[in-house]
Amino acid sequence: MARLHPRNAGVPAVRLVYKRRLRTARTTGEVMLKVDHAGEHGAVSIYRAQRWVARWRAPSLVSEIDEFIEHEQRHEALFGAELELRGVRRCRSYHLCGVGGLVLGFFTGLLGQRAIALTTQAVESVVLRHLEHQLCVLKAADPAAAAVVAKIVSDEQEHHDRSASRLVQPRLLDRFLSPTVRMATEAVIRIGMGSTTV
Repeated sequence: MARLHPRNAGVPAVRLVYKRRLRTARTTGEVMLKVDHAGEHGAVSIYRAQRWVARWRAPSLVSEIDEFIEHEQRHEALFGAELELRGVRRCRSYHLCGVGGLVLGFFTGLLGQRAIALTTQAVESVVLRHLEHQLCVLKAADPAAAAVVAKIVSDEQEHHDRSASRLVQPRLLDRFLSPTVRMATEAVIRIGMGSTTV
């Protein structure tokens, strides 16, 4: 946010604008917002990498992936705007989520349509549980943060359900890919929460 230095009240404001210094999170709500912001960045990266490979490995999924990317970009922007409003810097795991998302998205994309759907279902199952817990904690502790979290739940549920609908018949791939993706997602959330101080 721009401020006018009191010693320079007579100078045109446009010359006195400077950027507010961002601070670390001070509350549980701010920590959760930071981790969610980083997680949404990771989700965008997963879908972008999958889209690159899906053009030749699973072309029927490209339009759906594009839609999911749009949703996740909107979610990232929502959390980013709330952090900016509070003057809180982003999570230390932000770039880790981005790189990890690209790697996960690329390799699962190479495995084809089922692996892409499995990845989305597995990630979203963890995310939805995480968001449900956040809403329980934040409704009383930080209603403004809870309101931001609530805005993304329906999109995340849609991603989960649409992907799950492609996985009616269990396959061998499901046995190792789904648990691996879920564990990786849980680990990233724990790292994000652990790297952020209140």
